Amino acid sequence: MEDRPESFDDSQVSEDCEAVRHLKDGIAQGKHWYLALLEAVGLWDKTEETYKGRHYRYLIADEAFDWLVLAERLLLEVDNLVPENEIVELLFYGKAPLRLTNEEFRQLIGDAKYGAYLSYFYGVTVEEALLLAVEEKVRKEQHVYALDGNHITELAYQQVYDADRAALLRMFRRQKGYRQRKSMALTELKEFTYWLFKYRLWNCDKERVASDTRMGLNELARQWYLRENEPGPGESIEA
Repeated sequence: MEDRPESFDDSQVSEDCEAVRHLKDGIAQGKHWYLALLEAVGLWDKTEETYKGRHYRYLIADEAFDWLVLAERLLLEVDNLVPENEIVELLFYGKAPLRLTNEEFRQLIGDAKYGAYLSYFYGVTVEEALLLAVEEKVRKEQHVYALDGNHITELAYQQVYDADRAALLRMFRRQKGYRQRKSMALTELKEFTYWLFKYRLWNCDKERVASDTRMGLNELARQWYLRENEPGPGESIEA
């Protein structure tokens, strides 16, 4: 991945892009579309772009690789060549059509992207799961299930970060130079979640960080089990 984000407009993205060409050629030659997709991901060299009126950001905070967003972008080029149900399973539920080991996944997308993918996995996916687990814990502790969701979320933030969400969000936006506003786009939410992960690393002792991370991983395992889904594309859970 490039060190700094690079944006470009639609006219700069054509079907002769190396990654897109590799994806199409691979499928045409009989390679499974998922393997061709991962190889194309490994060839992709942009961290963000605007394509057909939508802005795609693949690298969060210059560190965390949101690979499924890139997968979505690449699959737009071959949606008529890939079973629609398999695309939905991958993009919406993280369910890959093939079972790969971590090492196979790493080899296909490359070392640099795999390292950035792990940053996203632990910094966004696991962090989101941690907050969900703590919210559920708060509900059980207070023996309430109809309590206002915002209140539950605030209590969870206090337990995980020792601060309220609004204060953390203001701090995040000040540091990033973002405008303080009521709404939040999905990309900013992912960046905020990654920032929260880093904040937790900076402000909590190692034992607590490890314990909270295990809680997030356990929550992910529970979710995947309930969905009868494998733990992420090429990713096993390790506490």
